Amino acid sequence: MITILHNNRCGKSRAALQFLESKGLQFEVRNYLENPLSEVEIEDLLSKLDTSIHNIIRKNEDLWKENFSETTYSDSGLVSILANYPKLLQRPIVIKDNKAIIAREIEKLEKFL
Repeated sequence: MITILHNNRCGKSRAALQFLESKGLQFEVRNYLENPLSEVEIEDLLSKLDTSIHNIIRKNEDLWKENFSETTYSDSGLVSILANYPKLLQRPIVIKDNKAIIAREIEKLEKFL
């Protein structure tokens, strides 16, 4: 099963969703702002992405700059921040089986699928 962690206000996320639809693939859309990931789900996602928590946080967001940028956090602290402030999650993320990618480029998404 394919899942897209989607934010409809994001152009890259809308483009990835449109690409999945154009391929006729069956997939699930999870609006992670309305249905945030739990800490356990974030840890699982990191494993599927094979990356560090630092790579999935949007550090250019004002929310990050104003509230979190001045402090150093442990990885578990960052997971907790992301669970509580889902707006900080990189997007879109596409999950397929036990792998996932940050699908900002359609070419990368196409290769992944």
